Amino acid sequence: MIIDRAIGPFVILGQESLVAALTKITANKARILFVADSHGHLIGALSDGDVRRWLIANPEADLATSVDHVANRNVRSAPIDASPDQINALLAGPITHVPLLDAQNRVVAVATPTADALHIGRHRVSAEDPTLIIAEIGNNHQGSVSFAKELVDLAADAGADVVKFQLRDMDALYRQSGGESAGEDLGAQYTLNLLAKFSLDAEQMFEVFDHCRKRDVDVLCTPWDTPSVRALQEYGIPALKVASADMTNHALLREMFATGLPLIVSTGMSTEAEIRQSAELLRSSGSPWAMLHCQSTYPAPFKDINLRYLKRLAEITGGPVGYSGHERGFHIPVAAVAMGARIIEKHFTTDRTLEGNDHKVSLLPEEFGQMVERIRELEEALGDGEARVVSTGESMNRVNLAKSLVAARHIEVGETIGHADVDIKSPGRGLQPNRLEELVGRLAKRTVEAGDFFYPGDLHDAPVGGRQYTFRRPWGLPVRYHDHARLIEDCTPDFLEFHMSYKDVDMDIHDVFDKRLDMFFTVHLPDLYDGDFIVNLASPEDAVWERSIAELQRVIDITRDMTQYFTCDEPPVVIATMGGFTADRFVDPGERPAMYARIAQGIERVDTTDVRLTCQTLPPFPWLMGGQQHHNLFMQLEDTVEFCEQYGQRLTLDISHSKLAANFHKRPFSEYVDGLAPHTEHLHIVDAEGVDGEGPQIGEGEVDWPMLAKQLDELAPGVPFIPEIWMGHVNNGEGFWTALERLEEWF
Repeated sequence: MIIDRAIGPFVILGQESLVAALTKITANKARILFVADSHGHLIGALSDGDVRRWLIANPEADLATSVDHVANRNVRSAPIDASPDQINALLAGPITHVPLLDAQNRVVAVATPTADALHIGRHRVSAEDPTLIIAEIGNNHQGSVSFAKELVDLAADAGADVVKFQLRDMDALYRQSGGESAGEDLGAQYTLNLLAKFSLDAEQMFEVFDHCRKRDVDVLCTPWDTPSVRALQEYGIPALKVASADMTNHALLREMFATGLPLIVSTGMSTEAEIRQSAELLRSSGSPWAMLHCQSTYPAPFKDINLRYLKRLAEITGGPVGYSGHERGFHIPVAAVAMGARIIEKHFTTDRTLEGNDHKVSLLPEEFGQMVERIRELEEALGDGEARVVSTGESMNRVNLAKSLVAARHIEVGETIGHADVDIKSPGRGLQPNRLEELVGRLAKRTVEAGDFFYPGDLHDAPVGGRQYTFRRPWGLPVRYHDHARLIEDCTPDFLEFHMSYKDVDMDIHDVFDKRLDMFFTVHLPDLYDGDFIVNLASPEDAVWERSIAELQRVIDITRDMTQYFTCDEPPVVIATMGGFTADRFVDPGERPAMYARIAQGIERVDTTDVRLTCQTLPPFPWLMGGQQHHNLFMQLEDTVEFCEQYGQRLTLDISHSKLAANFHKRPFSEYVDGLAPHTEHLHIVDAEGVDGEGPQIGEGEVDWPMLAKQLDELAPGVPFIPEIWMGHVNNGEGFWTALERLEEWF
């Protein structure tokens, strides 16, 4: 059992909104909050399930409703001085978190049954969370408050989650008053002289801590003595660091236990027997804790580091472990993350030639920033170790590069399909070649022309086709010139959305249509042009910008011409991805306003008479030209809304894209819908997963469909939609029909 006094991630005030609660529930990953009044008194609990049940029971409810209206008053709790056995008795069955209360019924701690996670300030440390990266400033401030603040700023800018300092009471710590070093060995004398010269006292340190709060970066501190422990507790430090030199100082450890604060313990200079002994003491304390593997030499030889010990240390502690590095460079901490370290601590300076041992093993701000980037990239690359699946990008490349089973001849309904009737050819839009034996011997249930693909539906007896669907808003189908007639044989959508390729743009529309269709239509600009050209109205390159304007105008002109073949009560919608992508990394947010202005300037050059031009909302990582890119515009909520309001533009809200963007920015998707829906002219409805999982089938991703339908009914009533399922058109539109059937439940 662990008693965590860092209650911030687990407690919410009753007057806060449900949106705020859902955000916090997502962040703490415990799936529960404890609701308190403004004085900290316990009101009740709120789980994911509580919110969902309340929304179902109150379909007209508003997510701005205060939490105290929804909280479950029937919540288990215990007094803070309850025995471990009493608390463990409450941590039974599905109960994983119990609030602990003081004599005034205020929440002062949260008990959990295991030590597999702890909170350091606002950061959760566990196997499922990003690595906690600590910039160890220590005494590298050279005894200067102003330099300490400068180091805090630089560390925060470099991506540190936490900055760490050291606090000593020299009279309490050293056997000679005031840190007097006369009579000490040379090494100790050197260290004592440095400490006397460069240490900050408690009040100076607290001034630096106050600056950390202003910079919105969490702070840790190593107390080297009992008075320092008490001073840090009184200040309100969120956690304590135990120096390697004090891991065997059980008296000081007990002083730290008494604070109830989370502890991070370095293991340098200790034997395994000593580590095990201290781990047992920590385990019995009830305090949240984690140990760091450490080699306490400055700099540490690579041959002595023994990163493989991280696995053994994790077995000893039974919880998250980390690495505190004193070697040169930052490649070893990156490797430590690959080997399971969940905390990385590295010394930080602006000048490795400054006086003091720590400077020469410190990273400079730019190096620290590079380490953070490499660790975050590595975390993405490590994945979850689950069974291999085909990624979104691979799926797209598989369609383009793989092979399919295709008909070698014209096959009528009811004919038996033989080996000679099937060829294997590219592209990979149909059944994969490894399913040949499943196909051979089956009776054809549809007419298949020579060269047509076989699809998964050909392996089943039930026919695939559309029907008439009923929705509260106009619905349509995404089509191409060549398949629009076939897809509307079994159903009558309100409109068709033509997804243009660059070759479609060159076609004569009179060769495509031979009659007027009793429906309206929309047109989607090509995503890719010959020569790897992509429309980018945000481009600073004049040649790219000018061609982008010309290609947009060309599609608008075609759209105007197409109206003769449709019954349109309103001007048709044109959907465009306006650009703003970069290949390797996101641009600085300060560059985005100029990019939006460049788009607006380009749109002013376009004649949009008799069409409704819309800007498509975008995901963080689009799949373009066979690989992942980075989108910078129409992806962040506030600047997208600002663009619409400043330049009078309307949106095509792509649910998948914007859900991925919300996931990337770690914000509730409901906030995105609230902000974007009022500016929406058109909808692309499809599921999403993670930060780059575009286009999964409805109900197979992460979108909360009942909540989305309710928001869109309120904020964008009557706005038309298409189901934009990835590869939904194959097998006679099977993916679209499945999506529409599922969407009928909510829309």
